[in-house]
Amino acid sequence: MPSLWARTRTTLEMIKWEHSIFALPFALTAVLLAANGRPEWRTLVWILVAMVGARSSAMAFNRWADAELDAANPRTMNRAIPAGLLTRQFVLGFTMLMAAVFVLAAAELNRLALVLSPLVLMVLWGYSYLKRVTRWSHLGLGLALGLAPSAAWIAVRGSLDARILVLTAAVTLWAGGFDVLYACQDYEHDRAAGLHSLPQAVGIPTAFWAARAMHLLMLGLLVWFGELFHFQRIGWAGIAAVGLLLAYEHSLVSPCDLRRLNAAFFTMNGVIATVFMGFVAADLWLK
Repeated sequence: MPSLWARTRTTLEMIKWEHSIFALPFALTAVLLAANGRPEWRTLVWILVAMVGARSSAMAFNRWADAELDAANPRTMNRAIPAGLLTRQFVLGFTMLMAAVFVLAAAELNRLALVLSPLVLMVLWGYSYLKRVTRWSHLGLGLALGLAPSAAWIAVRGSLDARILVLTAAVTLWAGGFDVLYACQDYEHDRAAGLHSLPQAVGIPTAFWAARAMHLLMLGLLVWFGELFHFQRIGWAGIAAVGLLLAYEHSLVSPCDLRRLNAAFFTMNGVIATVFMGFVAADLWLK
């Protein structure tokens, strides 16, 4: 039992369980909009199962695919596989198990969700290889998170509404922008290892401006999204709150000072996603 508990704890640490807060609130926002504020409990439960399965599979696959790269990077050499805490075989098995959980949940939701589930897994797994070939790998990560609201809409409605794609685009830019900032700390390693990233390609100062531009475009898309779904004052206040939080997030770091990057990357992004969901929920329920 101690060994089983230790392995479970290491696995949860590997997949960064606590960071599920990034995409989940945007998925739940789409659920509320698709269900007019009152989703069925059965649907909600299976969406949560699907989210857990998809994200766990994606994170585990990333650790499996990047094991050798992580071992060569001082920042990541203590991750589970390079440190010998978990074997690559175990991590690959866990990846497949969580993928099966995701597909099962999709099957319980509706036919379209099931049909599209392999495509979603291809996007989630494919991100891990993008930094080997393109400086725009950050948008690959962004899309992996951005699929959450569209997938959640399909889970509720059994069809896709083009309006929800605007939120997918917004989340893609939001996540891509903060991944650009996060990649700045691997600038030297990526150059030495021949890996691609925006900071490695254009330098850290220019990468910061690119991240700011992505987040400004994200806010523009959220305004469009609010128009499409006829937000009331509370919804517009939510978008304004996101803008203020993004500005604060960018104030925490600079090209010359990355010390508070974890606070900007982890804490603030969880707050931003949750705040947006809360305001949209209030906008729906108080109409």
